[in-house]
Amino acid sequence: MAKCVDLFSATMVLETNMSKLQENLAHINDEIINDPLNIDYTNRGIKPLYTVDARAKILIIGQAPGEKAQNIAIPFLDKSGDTLRDWLGVSKAEFYDPRLFAIVPMDFYFPGKAQTGDLPPRPFFSEKYHSRLIANMPHIQLIILIGTYAQKYYLGKNYQKTLTATVQAFKDYLPTYFPLVHPSPLNFRWFNKNPWFTTDVLPVLKTYVSTILAAK
Repeated sequence: MAKCVDLFSATMVLETNMSKLQENLAHINDEIINDPLNIDYTNRGIKPLYTVDARAKILIIGQAPGEKAQNIAIPFLDKSGDTLRDWLGVSKAEFYDPRLFAIVPMDFYFPGKAQTGDLPPRPFFSEKYHSRLIANMPHIQLIILIGTYAQKYYLGKNYQKTLTATVQAFKDYLPTYFPLVHPSPLNFRWFNKNPWFTTDVLPVLKTYVSTILAAK
């Protein structure tokens, strides 16, 4: 009987803690929406595009939403997303399950167009919100860093001279971080030039992901 009571008590404490974490995440979301630096987006009815949950196991950090993603309010719902899900070895349902994957880009809003491509994510954004969001997702076991901005920010002095060198040295950052090139079709020349990415990197990525998702 005592064991049953202890188990019930432990479950109640876990649920209470989880509820508090979810409340914290919701509070941070309100802060982001009401941040004066985001007021132009808020006034246009644009919400920050990211996915967090206190139960999430894997965190994906990319650059910033593209214009299309912001308009449909769903990240990676394109060919890049299809490629990324193939790299991870997961279905679309698994990918968009916030209990499994959190998606936290370096900026939660489309930063605008540059002469070539999109503008970079605003530099203050990750500094202001990332650590607080991650602190309320205690079950994260792997952080996937997509692209130069995420890798330079999180790897700091351990970032190699180039993105290619950083991705090639992916084992140096495990088990916490896993650096990746962006899965955009526009990177086809990079993929053709670096066949080791498919043969050496992706199998390890899939193994890590499947192991984490399978664990209870």
